[in-house]
Amino acid sequence: MTNATARKFGYPRTLVAETQHWLVLVRPQQPTYGALVLVCKDEATAFSDLSAEAMADLKPAVDGIEALLRHTVAYERINYLMLMMVDPDVHFHVLPRYDGEREYGGKTFKDAGWPGPPALASNVALSEEEAAALAADFASRWPA
Repeated sequence: MTNATARKFGYPRTLVAETQHWLVLVRPQQPTYGALVLVCKDEATAFSDLSAEAMADLKPAVDGIEALLRHTVAYERINYLMLMMVDPDVHFHVLPRYDGEREYGGKTFKDAGWPGPPALASNVALSEEEAAALAADFASRWPA
């Protein structure tokens, strides 16, 4: 069963990859190019509520995310934000961080917060079609 947080971030249109316990989704609001949401499929609203299996399965999800974004975005740092104020299901906002700009699909993405905290309010809003296209592109590049 898919939780409300995954659906809010466009699942299944924005799906990049899936492990047994985690969904990797393109974040439709892109504060930086390649911003993702890593959503746990367990029914949990606290990090400590996750099963041992979900915790172990976090490793291959993070490995895949970092390999994908290292190759496609060439990030300098990566931030994992577990905010869970609006969307209570366990999830992380994954933000590749970089100095300068990145280009994709005719759009320019600047990391407005670099080198400080991420500037979530400054973002490129992708349409449903653009988010789905980016997800398909990233899915095709997901490390095997």
